[in-house]
Amino acid sequence: MATLSDFGARLLRTRRLVRAPIWLYRFRAGALFGSRMMMLEHIGRTSGARRYVVLEVVGRPNADTIVVASGFGTKAQWFRNVSVNPEVRVWLGSHRPAAAVAHVLDQQAVDRVLADYRTQHPKTWEQFRLVLEETLGQPIPDTGAPLPLVELRLQPRR
Repeated sequence: MATLSDFGARLLRTRRLVRAPIWLYRFRAGALFGSRMMMLEHIGRTSGARRYVVLEVVGRPNADTIVVASGFGTKAQWFRNVSVNPEVRVWLGSHRPAAAVAHVLDQQAVDRVLADYRTQHPKTWEQFRLVLEETLGQPIPDTGAPLPLVELRLQPRR
């Protein structure tokens, strides 16, 4: 099973592969990825340039809230950017991007969201967990997981 997680982690480090879905979202074809994927538009903390990343949705507590994981921990560029500038835009399916505010969850909320994810998607979690452990470089226990989660609160359209 270690080879599967190694392979998954290597894929996540392949820039061309992880950037390819961005073009599909820009062409409003994000629905191809289903409801468990989304694109986040954020602002570079030093460049001020718009940046994009496609992430897996790990929680959707209500229609206006989305929770995503930082699979590379706090060193992920998108995570560092939204920590500095939480004003983001979220691209869901083939819809127009929506304004949102990013908020890093505390450990208690992380444990609760991951427990829900494990319950709702047990088979996916087993594979996802192995890849995340490889990218983070440490195990993910049932509580106290070293996996940063970010809540994205969609703002009302103007």
